[in-house]
Amino acid sequence: MRRYGKHTDEDDIRSRPNRKGNRPRTHIRPKHEEAVEGMVLTVDRGRLTCLVENRVVMAMKARELGRKAAIVGDRVAIVGDLSGQKDTLARIVRIEPRTSVLRRTADDDDPYERVVVANADQLAIVTALADPEPRPRLIDRCLVAAFDGGLTPLLVLTKSDLAQPDKLLELYGHLDIPYVVTSREELENGDAADRVREELNGKITAFVGHSGVGKTTLVNALVPKDQRRVTGHVNAVTGRGRHTTTSALALPLAGDDGWVIDTPGVRSFGLHHVDPSRVILAFPDLVPGTEGCPRACSHDEPDCALDEWVAEGHADPARLYSLRRLLATRERKEGD
Repeated sequence: MRRYGKHTDEDDIRSRPNRKGNRPRTHIRPKHEEAVEGMVLTVDRGRLTCLVENRVVMAMKARELGRKAAIVGDRVAIVGDLSGQKDTLARIVRIEPRTSVLRRTADDDDPYERVVVANADQLAIVTALADPEPRPRLIDRCLVAAFDGGLTPLLVLTKSDLAQPDKLLELYGHLDIPYVVTSREELENGDAADRVREELNGKITAFVGHSGVGKTTLVNALVPKDQRRVTGHVNAVTGRGRHTTTSALALPLAGDDGWVIDTPGVRSFGLHHVDPSRVILAFPDLVPGTEGCPRACSHDEPDCALDEWVAEGHADPARLYSLRRLLATRERKEGD
């Protein structure tokens, strides 16, 4: 065997030729310092519609991002053709850190987590008081997802002309959740939109609700007609020509003072991904009482320190009941 000494000549070093004739792979990736920041408005079959400096730009994810996916609400770095003209395509080369994430699973036994919206400030849970009947378990699950993902919940109760909201509001009174109550007439004449808009100004708000509660009607009333025309242009790429709430879509409020993200109607809201330790952070008055809890306490078991702590008068027992009702909703069916 030939051995090389300390002073070898380059000609003495044997190297294996690259049979493919291309350059060797490297782990060094470009920094894309010239990239421009944009916001993802909607995603459809690998194509992402983004807003870049008031222009709607079509983009695709760069290969270097690997399996990491961009979702509606993401702040992304984009390079390439940013003109927004027809048949142009840019590349998303970086996804900025997220401030919040709304996630769900198909059911509680499904380990596959679906990320719905990123960077939203609050979650508007739209529920009809009648026709269809309200589903408190679904509301509970949306609240848990909001608390877990770092979003502030907002209850929007519609069709108050068919039923009174008192009973439902009493159920959530101890959670201190802001709410807006509207009627069908207010939805039609625009008064509902004006009242809801007061809770949305300056924020990014994701809307959720099952079919028939008036969610899409309300969203359409909140978004200016000229912005909806832009949306129609965006969705022409999908072949549908208009948004049918089959995927999440970000829309600007009038005066560019906030964003509304319309999401598809939900029949279920799985919570397989939820960590109870994050949910309790939405109850700051109860957090000090968890210091004596056993490791990995679910806060809904016999050894939980919250029972004694609340019994000593440190917090309202109704707040502990509300917390445990939300934590237990994962073990209950939504129609119960």
